[in-house]
Amino acid sequence: MEIAYDERGLVPVIVQDWHSGEVLTLAYANAEAVRRTRESGELHLYSRSRAEQWHKGATSGNTQAVRALRLDCDGDALLALVEPAGPACHTGERTCFHHGQLEPPAPHEALAILERTMRQRARERPEGSYVVTLLNDPGLAGEKVQEEAEEVVRAVREETDERVDNEAADVLFHLAVLLRGRERSLGDAGVVLNGRRG
Repeated sequence: MEIAYDERGLVPVIVQDWHSGEVLTLAYANAEAVRRTRESGELHLYSRSRAEQWHKGATSGNTQAVRALRLDCDGDALLALVEPAGPACHTGERTCFHHGQLEPPAPHEALAILERTMRQRARERPEGSYVVTLLNDPGLAGEKVQEEAEEVVRAVREETDERVDNEAADVLFHLAVLLRGRERSLGDAGVVLNGRRG
């Protein structure tokens, strides 16, 4: 399928984080920007306000490595799945969508928020942080994963759905911390799962 550019020669581009699935911005591209994106592997767009080609992050350093370009069913919108090197928004925010109804976060945002929080705790090492305690003691973190796994199995067998959800959250939290201690993430496990499809 070919891209169906509008009467101005533009196509909207939804930019989404490859790892977390979070939407980072909505921009536009023309055929030249799409060509440059495909050739360079980094996102190129067309600035409607400046009427010029735009290499995302060329000035700020916050480039976006493109992992996939997908076309919608009508061919008139692109989805760019990217690995951002920094904030997507010119304001310095991680995403351009940082106004409006931000609470509660959507369920798919939970693990990405957790991963960012853990990276921050690992970097800043605040006193009294449970995450830091676990990062400092991989044996304890491993024991907590085992303990929580047993609790979720018991909850599935004997308890309410609410308890199952709570215990499953505990397993994911502790597993994420254990993986962070090895500089790994739940997303890395997701890559393996994708490789097992078939």
